[in-house]
Amino acid sequence: KKTTPRTIMIGGKAFATYTNAKRIVKLVNDVGAVVNNDPDINCYLKVVFVPNYNVSVAEKLIPGSELSQHISTAGMEASGTSNMKFALNGCLIIGTLDGANVEIREEIGEENFFLFGATADEVPRLRKERENGLFKPDPRFEEAKQFIRSGVFGSYDYNPLLESLEGNSGYGRGDYFLVGHDFPGYMDAQARVDEAYKDRKRWIKMSILSTAGSGKFSSDRTISQYAKEIWKIEECCVP
Repeated sequence: KKTTPRTIMIGGKAFATYTNAKRIVKLVNDVGAVVNNDPDINCYLKVVFVPNYNVSVAEKLIPGSELSQHISTAGMEASGTSNMKFALNGCLIIGTLDGANVEIREEIGEENFFLFGATADEVPRLRKERENGLFKPDPRFEEAKQFIRSGVFGSYDYNPLLESLEGNSGYGRGDYFLVGHDFPGYMDAQARVDEAYKDRKRWIKMSILSTAGSGKFSSDRTISQYAKEIWKIEECCVP
């Protein structure tokens, strides 16, 4: 009962030949089917997969969200620019130092951003250490994989998906995206989110400052900069 209640929404699409992406979509739905129908849990936690996520859906979800997860591996430039839209709408962000997260954190203040994970300059070293068999997984990470393998979320074989996170190297193995490395930091950051959310005044202040600091990401600023630096055109003032 001390748990901070959450509704977790995950949306996306899998390219036709991207098998593991399809497995992730199925896993999200399978987890949701179990969690949402558990009478002891579903008043504290809900898991929803949003099919066919697009701009029209985003227009409804982004203003209603309180925490946005932008958790791509640092240096992959896979986090942006929807996180700018979340920040503009007062939604706080939990994320890595990847993509637009870097700029957002600079503008809204480090104290208003839930940071975790490896930095871009650390990634090559961590991958090399993994190849050399030096990675030691967090017990919580191993427990999560074991729980999925137990069949609690159905009979589908998730081994190919989980095996991509295991081993030290090789095609489809070796955890290229460093999920195992970032996992404990992610868990700890989520604990900080829970504590912050219990303090309503603190959360609201962080939310307001997130919006107030997001002016740099407005379309007005973007278009003005394009006009000056790329298009080389001057403003046409309306009388």
